[in-house]
Order: sequence, then structure tokens, then C-alpha cells
Amino acid sequence: MAAIIAITNQKGGVGKTTTSSALMDGLHSRGARVLGIDLDPQGSLGFCLGLDIENCATVYDVLKGTKKLHDAIMESDCGDILPSNILLSAAELEFSRPGREFLLKNCLADVAEEYDYIVIDTPPALNVLTVNAYVAADGLVIPMAPEILSLLGVSQIRETIDTVRRCYNSRLRVLGIVLNKFNQRFTLNREVLDMAEQIAKQLDTRVFQSRIRSGVAVAEAPAHGESVLSYAPDSKVARDFRLLINEIVRMYNPVFPNS
Repeated sequence: MAAIIAITNQKGGVGKTTTSSALMDGLHSRGARVLGIDLDPQGSLGFCLGLDIENCATVYDVLKGTKKLHDAIMESDCGDILPSNILLSAAELEFSRPGREFLLKNCLADVAEEYDYIVIDTPPALNVLTVNAYVAADGLVIPMAPEILSLLGVSQIRETIDTVRRCYNSRLRVLGIVLNKFNQRFTLNREVLDMAEQIAKQLDTRVFQSRIRSGVAVAEAPAHGESVLSYAPDSKVARDFRLLINEIVRMYNPVFPNS
């Protein structure tokens, strides 16, 4: 049975897609069977990994029931991907029938035995797509940038998580908060870290020990259709992400090899 991890923060620009692609790539390179799901109508995950997201079946077709999940999955160097594009922006209005919170979970039931990890990249909003990710997932990873508005986005997630746990998915847990674009030398970064640790306690979780530093490779990798791990494997950002992946996989499999 696959471990299903949603990467989430209602604030944009905090590194959700970068974290999703790095997690996929890191797990895939260690031999794990990985499926990435793009629930963001911007389609960033598929685009950043080199897919033509405008001329393929997408998660929108699968959730509508017009395509089978297996028919929409595409291959990449980081594992399989269920892509997205702008058509998914109609989800909030179009998916209005009872039980809409379970659309993704029901679809994934067909492939849960085929993968070791399923990584869901969520939109920068707390909407029906995000709720679908929370209902399907067993773990959440919350990326944030070391800035006050990003911190506010994290604090507002708590109510949605509590609602999902109470009504739809009691097994949901927050694996941790990961700080992206982090620089220990900056006073604001250290202050945000302190506040993030307070929020982590409220979410019954922790701030990951691995902090992801800034680096030009993060901006360059999507232009080459690669994750930062494959594009610049020796960069400081790639090293940071490998340490983060070690932390995450040990939560699911303590004997999973480090890399």
C-alpha cells in the first residue's frame, strides 16, 4: 500500500512544486515506485518535469470520470505523473455533487498497490482540490518561506486539517514543516523559525531539521525539465533536499537507505 504525502501551503511561492519534484526524484532514484499527482491548475509539477501538459489527459479528466487513471498517467525521469492544466480551475464549481471530497481517494484506490509513494502537489488555496488531497493522504508536508505571510498561511491550515480529520480522514497527520529559502544569518529567518516551531506544536508536529537553502539551481531546473536533484546534484539545495528526504522516509520505513 502506497504512502500518500501531500505537499501543502495555501500561500504561493513557498516551494511546494520544488519540494514535490525533489521528493519524487529522490525516492525514485533509490528504487521506490513513485507517482506524482499535480492538483494545481497551473500545472507546474508536470511542466517542471518536462511534460507537455496542454496535449494530454490530466487529473481533471480522471476526477470527472472521462478517463481512467491508468490512461492519464505519464512517465518522467522522476517517476510516473498524473498531470494537470488550467482546465482544473473549474473544479470548485464543477465538482459539486455529494461526496466530492472523496473523488481523488476513490481514484487512487485503483493504483495504491502499484506504488510505494504517491506525492501530491496541491494548489495555493484551501479549496475542494486541497481537501481532496487531505482526504486521500496519510501525511502532510508543509513548505514555507522564512517570511511572515508564509507563516500566516501555515497557521490558517490548521482549521482545514482539523475538519478533514474529524469528518473524512482520521489518520491524517502532519509530518512536518520544511523551511525553504532559509539563511541562518538573517534575523528574520531565525525569528520565523522560532514562530514556525510554535505553530508546529499546535499542529502536533515539528519543523524538519533539514533547512533548504536558496540557490540558483532551483530557478534553472524547471527550464530544463528536471528536478533540482537531477539538474544540480552537487548543489547545496540538492544536498539539503536529500537530507529532508531521509527524514521523511524514516517516518514510513526506518530501514529505508539514506542517500
